[in-house]
Amino acid sequence: MTSDSTEEFMADPSSGIPAETLDASVAGVGLSPGSFRDQLGAGETLLVFLRHFGCIFCRETVGELRKAANEVDGFPDVLFFFQGTPTEGRAFLRRDWPEARAVADPELEFYERFGVRRASYLESLGPSVLIAGRRARKKGYEGGPLSGDIWRMPGIFAIEGERVIWSFHPRHAADHPEFGEIPSLIRAARG
Repeated sequence: MTSDSTEEFMADPSSGIPAETLDASVAGVGLSPGSFRDQLGAGETLLVFLRHFGCIFCRETVGELRKAANEVDGFPDVLFFFQGTPTEGRAFLRRDWPEARAVADPELEFYERFGVRRASYLESLGPSVLIAGRRARKKGYEGGPLSGDIWRMPGIFAIEGERVIWSFHPRHAADHPEFGEIPSLIRAARG
């Protein structure tokens, strides 16, 4: 699945997203017909790779991103990626962000193309993750039935045009940036 251009992109995201990735057909929830490129707006788009539908932190991410997108000026358009079918994606998003846009990626092709890796045991179940689980439950989020690759890490990428302009690679399954600060993190990355 990876070609030289994809390997180059993963090693140096500033080199640009390969045309084969941009032109790949996508299906999902709330999408425009066509390719991945057709889902991107004229400005910044925040690509958010979720873990699996049973993950409490995925539910927290969706809910907290919706809140930030509604409250923070200049928040980029959000495009989720998930490991299931469009029907499963609609059911998952129904509670926390029913109008969200999301790409169904059951074969994890986009996860691989963007270098969203699998977690180690400690990254999935270590002390930091257990503490974060209490945080998410206090906010009213809960996990669900396990599905997909439960060892897949999350990932966040801000893109503009054909370039990644900022990314967040979590240290563990529950790690995420302060969602409301994402626009300033992107501005800082631009220099």
